[in-house]
Amino acid sequence: MNEPGFSIRVRGQVQGVGFRPFVWSLARARGLRGLVLNDPEGVLVLVAGPLEDFARALRDQAPPLARVDAVEVAPHVFKTAPEGFVIAESRGQGAETRVTPDAATCPACREEVFAPGRRQGYAFTNCTHCGPRFTILTGLPYDRAKTTMAPFALCPDCAAEYADPADRRFHAQPVACPACGPRLWYEGEAAAGRPLAQAAGVLRAGGVVAVKGLGGFHLACDAGNPAAVALLRGRKRRPAKPFALMGTLPMLEVLAHLTDADRTLLADPAAPVVLVAGRAPLPEGVAPGMRQLGVMLPYTPLHHLLLAEFDGVLVMTSGNLSGEPQVIGNEEAREKLSAFADGFLMHDRQIARRLDDGVERADPPMVIRRARGRVPGTLPLPPGFEAAPQVLAFGGQMKAAICLTKNGQAMLSHHLGDLDDALTAEEYARTLHDCAALFDHRPTVAACDLHPGFRATQAAEASGLPVTRVQHHHAHLAACLGENLWPLDGGKVAGIILDGLGLGPDGTVWGGEVLLGNYRGVERRAMLTPAPLPGGDRAQAEPWRNALMRLDQAGHADWADALFPDAPRDQIRRMAAAGLNAPLSSSAGRLFDAVAAMLGLCPMRQSYEGEAAMRLEALAAEAPDDGSSYDLPLIGQELDPAPIWPQIQADLRRGVPVARIAWRFHAGLAHGFARVARRLVEGGEAAAIALSGGCFQNGLLLTLTAGALKDLPVLTHRTTPANDGGLALGQALVAASRHIDAAEAG
Repeated sequence: MNEPGFSIRVRGQVQGVGFRPFVWSLARARGLRGLVLNDPEGVLVLVAGPLEDFARALRDQAPPLARVDAVEVAPHVFKTAPEGFVIAESRGQGAETRVTPDAATCPACREEVFAPGRRQGYAFTNCTHCGPRFTILTGLPYDRAKTTMAPFALCPDCAAEYADPADRRFHAQPVACPACGPRLWYEGEAAAGRPLAQAAGVLRAGGVVAVKGLGGFHLACDAGNPAAVALLRGRKRRPAKPFALMGTLPMLEVLAHLTDADRTLLADPAAPVVLVAGRAPLPEGVAPGMRQLGVMLPYTPLHHLLLAEFDGVLVMTSGNLSGEPQVIGNEEAREKLSAFADGFLMHDRQIARRLDDGVERADPPMVIRRARGRVPGTLPLPPGFEAAPQVLAFGGQMKAAICLTKNGQAMLSHHLGDLDDALTAEEYARTLHDCAALFDHRPTVAACDLHPGFRATQAAEASGLPVTRVQHHHAHLAACLGENLWPLDGGKVAGIILDGLGLGPDGTVWGGEVLLGNYRGVERRAMLTPAPLPGGDRAQAEPWRNALMRLDQAGHADWADALFPDAPRDQIRRMAAAGLNAPLSSSAGRLFDAVAAMLGLCPMRQSYEGEAAMRLEALAAEAPDDGSSYDLPLIGQELDPAPIWPQIQADLRRGVPVARIAWRFHAGLAHGFARVARRLVEGGEAAAIALSGGCFQNGLLLTLTAGALKDLPVLTHRTTPANDGGLALGQALVAASRHIDAAEAG
């Protein structure tokens, strides 16, 4: 007998988050009949009975990890009148719905791990509100058979939980217990005992332990032991780049000045590394030259148990040789990490894909490295992009990431690394195939950078797709606009784009620009006065080269000679004069390097990308805001830093603290660019101002620039990286806008 009812389609991040049992409970409480199931488009609900507020409750009362994009209600006719309300089997193949990122251990599971019961001490405890997702997923729809938990057959107790809609483990695909799930063991020389006790003993003795986590291995050591930190640095060949720390909240409160915003971000299910203000003394080797620490809470039961056993803060850094991809497999770990680690804390659940820890800041809010816990969460495309094709954007060379657009959403991938490294390039190629297969992505357009030497550009050109090449800084601007849902026809904005290097359409190297435009196109309205980059890439690694060029350019060659007496100055000057491997550049990143070198901050060589600029920011943050700044005048279309150098030299002669000098440089740069952008808005040419590019990872620069524009509409990055990790999003939007325009014109 036919019976009228309703079909309710729920789209978004609604699989693997307990959404079906939530619907089941909601329907039963209202006396509704029907069913709920997963399919490639999300969750489908067929219901008989009066809806009243049921559809609204699906959005408003959704489970913690759910992200509901749409609830679509349509009439439905039941051929057979349903009895009760049931959860039906998943249907179909394909990927039209979102995949849930990995989520940190929830309070209920954390309590269970430390309380008497069958999961006490079990390192793989999870439920529908927490645990691995993307790192174990092998296909969609999200069911246990399509995860790396498939080899672990459920025991009767776990099977009963899995089958009970009233249980928080209903259809929690990674559900397990000691009787049926993954197991933990320790490899290496250690006293006999439990694996966690063995690992903690090695850590207390000053050793290094490789720990298998969610998205790969970490290398752990005692953060309070200078010898252990130095040992890890020496083995990993990482002389100065800051290490991340893991501790419980009470432990971290001792080490850092945590704000409420810091605590909220630390406790987020994404569990990122959060940059916070340090306060307690730690070995200098933890974060050389930095005032901020990168800290995170334990985000798996294994981490909780290890910290409890060790009873202290641990360095927890990626398990890899610096610059290479993180290790994920057991055999791979034994092969590649044996030279670094004194032992291994292993388990037998496979990791489906590498995911580094994310890095974020709470104030000002920003994502520096988009990774585990955030990916593969999607971003809605702005208004006007409804007709956007499926685009595959290939990103850039540094901080590589790709972006896929489909069904009004953009999926910006996790951080993959720098494609100069051959192993990272292999991982990048795997990710292209992995994402295409997992998300059933069939792009019709490719987007990439202008630079022909980028491996990402070469991959786009080899894809067989029509390629849209997008200028580097235009992509940065578009990424910021897209994150802020700036409409396709929302008008032009003034973009302050400050970063390291990007090929300009004129063949020079850009990096310090004020652009006027939108997704469709941009024009450069102002730039830093260009200076040579002698040695090309060498100028990125050796800050003194940039200082030499800037000082020579401004007529202060004698000061450069005094600052860098042992450097091959004459050779570099000849190279620059002849234009031999010395391209002109307006790079703001290299300007930071120049100032850092003048102040004696790693002048001869950086041990990692951005070290000089990060140390300069840390130094500036020691000076209170007194409103002072250096002058960065606009001459024609060029913001000329030449007047800054005699101001710095005079301050040094007067004995002004170098922290104050670093502050005044930051303030001068912020105010100089802000004045130009302000004129474009006040003159009616721009409707808002967007701040993008890797230099805006610098919290002080971002705060000062936004402060100088506080009475104007300012767009910033909050959920996507301002650095090259967000480049692919901008490329995808520019390519999509051109496709939409071409389709409308044709």
